[in-house]
Amino acid sequence: MDLSARNLPAEPRSVEETGLNMAFLADLSLKTMYTRGFLMGHEIAEAMRLPFTGILDKVLDYLRREHLCEVKGSGGFGESSYQYVISDEGRARARELMEQNQYVGPTPVRLEPYIKMVQSQSLTGQVVTQDMLKRAFSHLVLSTMVLDQLGPAINSGKSIFLFGPAGNGKTAIAEGVGTLLPGTILIPYAVTVDGHIIKIFDALHHETVPEKTSDDDTGPGIRKGERYDRRWMLIRRPLIAVGGELMLENLDLIFDPTTKFYEAPYQMKANGGVFLVDDFGRQQVRPRELLNRWIVPLEKRVDYLTLATGHKIDVPFDALIIFSTNLNPEELVDEAFLRRIRYKIHIADPTWEEYREIFMREAARKGIPYSEDGLRHIVMEYYVKAKRKPRAVHPRDILDELVDIARFRGLPPTLSKELIDLACQTYFLKG
Repeated sequence: MDLSARNLPAEPRSVEETGLNMAFLADLSLKTMYTRGFLMGHEIAEAMRLPFTGILDKVLDYLRREHLCEVKGSGGFGESSYQYVISDEGRARARELMEQNQYVGPTPVRLEPYIKMVQSQSLTGQVVTQDMLKRAFSHLVLSTMVLDQLGPAINSGKSIFLFGPAGNGKTAIAEGVGTLLPGTILIPYAVTVDGHIIKIFDALHHETVPEKTSDDDTGPGIRKGERYDRRWMLIRRPLIAVGGELMLENLDLIFDPTTKFYEAPYQMKANGGVFLVDDFGRQQVRPRELLNRWIVPLEKRVDYLTLATGHKIDVPFDALIIFSTNLNPEELVDEAFLRRIRYKIHIADPTWEEYREIFMREAARKGIPYSEDGLRHIVMEYYVKAKRKPRAVHPRDILDELVDIARFRGLPPTLSKELIDLACQTYFLKG
C-alpha cells in the first residue's frame, strides 16, 4: 500500500457511521467500565478507539438513561472529562454480557469493510524488481537462476513451493520474501459478523508502524493527530510462519469457550503478507488433508470459515503462501495440487564456488581470518573423502563450533587444521 496515495478510512462521526448499532456499542462500553472501573469519557472513547463527540457521548447518555451508569464527578471541562461509573444495575447487566462474550477492547468493524480493505491492499499488482530482489537477498548467496525464478513468483502473488535438501536456506529465502514485500497495510483489531467477534490483530505476528511526529519523518506512517477511523491500525505486511505444530483446526476460526469470541486463523492474519508453511510434510496433519483444505482457496482466493453455530462465512485468501520442504514434492501431494501451486523452485546444494563465498562471509562475520588452505582441508577431508554433499548452512555451523572450541582453549579462532578437525569431528557424523 502506497501511503502517499493511501485512502485512510474516514473517522466515523455518528453511531450510524460505525456500521454498528447503539446496543452493540452500549454493551461494549458497559463491559469496558466493568473491567476497568472509574473512567472519564475520553478514556472510554480511547479504549474503544472511537471519537467521544457524536458517538461515545450518545452511547453514555443512553446508558445513563437506562440507569446502567452514572456520573461521579469531573476531571476537567466538558462531558469528555466526566467520570463515569457503572451502577449496580449496570454491573448485573455487564456480568450477563461477559457470559455471552468477554471481548473488551477496540470496537470491531463489520466484515464487509474488512473484505473491501483486504482487496484494496492486495498483493496482486505489487511489483518487485530485479534490483529490489538483489538488495533484499544480498545477505544470502543465491544463484542467478533462483533469483530469476523467485522474482516472477513473488509478483504473481500466487503460491510458491520451495523444495530441496535441508540446510540450503529455504526458510531464510521465505523470510526474505516477507521483508521484501513493499508497503504497509491497514488491519482492524477485530471484526464482527452476525453478532460474533473475530480478533485479527496479533502482537506476535503483526508489527505496527509508529505514528509520524512531523511531516519531515521519513518512511511510512500516519501523521500524529491525523483524523481517521482508529479501529484500524497500520502494520508492515505480515510474515507468519508455522511448522510441525500446524494442525487442521488452526486453519479455521478458533473459538475460545472461556472468552466466547474467536481468534482469526493463521491465513486470515497473514492477509496482505506471507504465510510460510515450513517443513511441509512434517505437520501433525497429513499433507493431503492440509492441501485438500486449501485447494479451493488457492484457486478462488476466497476462504470459507465456520462459526460455532455452523454458519460459514467468506473471507479473502490474499496471502502469498509459501510451502517449504526437504521431502520429495511428488511423494507429498498429487498432480492436481501441484498444478495449483504455480511456482515450484528447487533450492539445490551450493556449488563449490558458492560454498567458498558463504564460508568467506561467515568467517568475516565471526572475525576469523580466512585461509584458502583451511577451506581446502575442510573440503578434501570432510566432503571429498567422506563423499558428503555441501550444504549452505555448513560453513556457519562449522565456524560456530570452531569459535566455541577456541574460546574453551583460550586460543584465537583461526582456520588451523587442529581447530578445523575438532569442529568437524563433532559436527559431522562419521561416514
